[in-house]
Parts: sequence; C-alpha cells; structure tokens
Amino acid sequence: MDWDNVAGEDVIEALREVEWSTPPRPLGEFFSRFAFPRSFSKLTSRLKCNLYYYRTNYFILVIFVLGLALITRPVAIIGAALTALGIAFLNDSFAASFNEKVIRTVRRFSPHLAAKMRPPHMPVIRGRSSARKTIYICGQPRFVSVFICLAVSLVLWFSSCGLLWVLYALLAGILAIVLHASLRTPNLKARLNTFREEFRAVWRNYSEL
Repeated sequence: MDWDNVAGEDVIEALREVEWSTPPRPLGEFFSRFAFPRSFSKLTSRLKCNLYYYRTNYFILVIFVLGLALITRPVAIIGAALTALGIAFLNDSFAASFNEKVIRTVRRFSPHLAAKMRPPHMPVIRGRSSARKTIYICGQPRFVSVFICLAVSLVLWFSSCGLLWVLYALLAGILAIVLHASLRTPNLKARLNTFREEFRAVWRNYSEL
C-alpha cells in the first residue's frame, strides 16, 4: 500500500471505522527496528502507516502516560478515564458496542426506558441504511456523549487543580507517539495488513454500489 497517496483525512476515517477490539501489537515488535527517515515523504508515509497499524498500542500508551502522571490525583485520573472514553466513542464499532451493552443492561430493569434509548428509525436508500454514518449512544448522536465526557473531564481536572499537569502529560504522550511513529520502520507484516484493509475497504464500497 502506497501511503504517500493516502491523505490524512483518509487515515482518520480509517481509524474511525476500524474494529475497536483489535489487540495491541506485541511489545517485541513494537520496540524494534528503528531508523531515521531518509526524506520528508518517507516520514509522512511512515507516520500514516504506523499510526494505523499500531493504533491500539498508541492509545494504551497515552492512557499509561496519563495514569502515571496523575497517580497522586485520583479525581484527575477519573477525568482522564472520561477523556479516553470520549475519544473511544469516536470509533464506530466501539460506540455501537457500548450502546448495545448499555441498552441490554437497562432493559433488565426498565424495558420501557431501554426502548426509548434505541436510535430513531432511519429509512433505507438504495439498499443500505442512511444511518451508516450516524451512530447513536443511548438514543442521542454519539457526539453528545463525546461532548459530555470531555466537559465533565475538564471540570474534574479544574477541581483537582491538575489541568496544566494533564496538558503536560498529554503532550508527553503525543510526543512519544510521534517519535515512535517517525522512527519505527514499517515491517512487511504492517504493509500486508494495511494492504488487506485497503482491499476490504474497496470491496465494501464496490458491494454497496
């Protein structure tokens, strides 16, 4: 797969649609084969490939850095957990899975309330649902849940007087990701994996025509 021809928006879209339960890559593979990129195009291509291939590892890395930095601030840790949850809601499969689990849990106590939490009925256009790009959580568009999680986390960070410290931790985590993605040379396994994902995306688009 030629990552030079892949736009940043396409990488973000792929991260949004990819299966959330993908396990992290082994640590032996994650911390091996580092080299400086020979050109700017190699750097950008490597960043796109590694961000997609090691996405789960990077997410865990950011959570680990935040948890380590806020270990003495329990309230701020809760805020960091809500931030992680809000970011995870941006992934389609995680949001849909979370919504179904919440509805099943609520149904045990209040079937009527669970029915109200279902997403609205969407018409089918040309053989597919028009709600393909619309994800609901507890009956509301998922961005409502994302906003609530981020807003509450900010309040918790302010109340714990750890907002500046959280920003430092986030910057440290992002810097670690950029450094790793820039220096980690994409291996053959990563190239084959991304090629397979590209084929699946093309086939999905073809089947929807």
